[in-house]
Order: sequence, then structure tokens, then C-alpha cells
Amino acid sequence: MADILIIGGGTAGLTAAIYAARAGKTVTLLEKESTGGQIVYSPRIENYPGLPGISGADYAAALTEQAESFGATIEYAQALSIDRDGAGDRDGFVVRCDTGDFTAKALIIAAGTSHRHLGVAGEEELTGRGVSYCAVCDGAFYAGGDVAVLGGGNTALTDALFLAGICSHVTVIHRRDVLRGEAALVERLRQRENVSFMLSAAVTGLRASDDGLTGVVVRDLRSGGETLLPVSGLFIAIGQNPETDIYRGLVDADESGYLRAGEDCVTSLPGVFAAGDCRTKAVRQLTTAAADGAAAALAACRYVDGLAP
Repeated sequence: MADILIIGGGTAGLTAAIYAARAGKTVTLLEKESTGGQIVYSPRIENYPGLPGISGADYAAALTEQAESFGATIEYAQALSIDRDGAGDRDGFVVRCDTGDFTAKALIIAAGTSHRHLGVAGEEELTGRGVSYCAVCDGAFYAGGDVAVLGGGNTALTDALFLAGICSHVTVIHRRDVLRGEAALVERLRQRENVSFMLSAAVTGLRASDDGLTGVVVRDLRSGGETLLPVSGLFIAIGQNPETDIYRGLVDADESGYLRAGEDCVTSLPGVFAAGDCRTKAVRQLTTAAADGAAAALAACRYVDGLAP
């Protein structure tokens, strides 16, 4: 049995592993895909203190190496369910995974989020054939073509900047009349001659041929009129959904599925802590994920040491 079991290998989970392992605890981290989380796909991180311009892949690799250097064990497994490991309140937990079971005295949930889908007809069928949720992953397939980015936050704006470097034209579509991402990103986009904006607008339909996406139907939310925008690629960046389905019966969650926990990362169940983007919080950035990881690890250490209920 490990002292602390961490579910999720993004910034929050890996930071928690570093802090807990440095505190002398035995730590196992479970990651279902690859460590680093979604930041792996970012070509350049500009707002992480002290690491200007590092790529997401390099950042993730360094964080993973650091966690392992302190003795944390990383297991590539998907958590399927969680149970108590005994009848007592402090008997620990067993996490059942696709590769077997793991037990620990305390549990840190740092499961992160997944891409939110648009929900229009044909979206699932066209995923990989014109519809994408990762510009860095799939942008090269549309080099030289016309594409659209749906969303107005930092992810959408970063995607648009990346695509503007390889595509003929990029149209940014956003429901509101003001882009909500960082002003610096907005200004950089406005300086690009091959970027245009459709604000107060929504994608209401997709058009396709046998070869894939050929265009998107865009509705002007002020006039109600619709326009067919010819594009070969639509990159959807409209937010995230918490990866918390298997935990909602274990600890309290809000109506959107985010696990209820404050800045101390303590949940409604003693011994279980929530860190990173999957917990209720106002700001979701690399810096706040790292802060959560540290707070959750230290709280979990106190719990394991019998210093907290």
C-alpha cells in the first residue's frame, strides 16, 4: 500500500508527486495516457514564471523527470472505480484500474478535464475529417487551407495564432462581442493579415462531402441571419468538462461535475483531496495547477501522519 495515490499526471498531479515524495512518503501516480496533460500539445508556454518560451512537451518531460527523481512511481493505468480498503474510516482506498488494483492511505484526484464538444449534427462523424479539438495535433493536415477556430478564450486564441502560421486564412468565431482571452493574444491576432473575426456568432451546422468538412454554418446572434463559411477545418476550443464521473459518488461535486474543494484541496471525504482543473475554482492555469498540487500533497501528508482528520 502506498502512502499517497495520485490520479492524473498533469501539472497538478506531478507537482503533488514531487511534494509528497520529497516529504518522504511513498507515492504512486496513475496516468491513463501520457504525463503532462493537455499542455503537452502547446508549442510555446509564455506565462509560466521563470520558464518563458518553453514548449509544452519539454515542460511536461522536465516535470515528469523531476517527480521520478524524488522517488515517485508512475503507472500508466486508467482508474475505473474507487472503494474503501476496509471498514474503518482511515483504512485507506483501493483504486480499481484497467491494469489491476492500487491501494493507498490517501488519495489525490488530479484528473483534469476533457474537451467540450459543440453538439451539432455530424460533429462526431467529422471528427478527424475536418473537426478537431487540438490545433497543434492536427493543424498540419490543413496547411495552406482556410480554417475556423471556435471560441474566444486563451486556448482558442493560441490555436488561431498557431494556425495562422501555416494556413491560408483563419476565422475566429465567438459567441460574445468581445474576445475573453488575454489582451496580448488578441492584439497579436489582430495584427495578422490572414485572420478575421466573426463575433456575436455561433456555429449551427456543418457541411461536408465524402472527403470531409467543406464548411460551417454561422448564425449572427444579433440579426439571426446565417452564413455558410467555406473551410476545410474547424478547431473547437469552447471549454472543458471535468473528468470526474467516477468520483462524484465518492465526494461532493457541483452541478457541472467539478469536485468541491477549497484552496486547501480538501474534499468532503477525509483522506481524499482534489487538485487542478477538476476542482471548483475560478482560475485554471498552469500556475494554479502547480499551487493545487503542492497544497494537496501537503494536506495528504498531514492526513497520512495522523495530523489532520
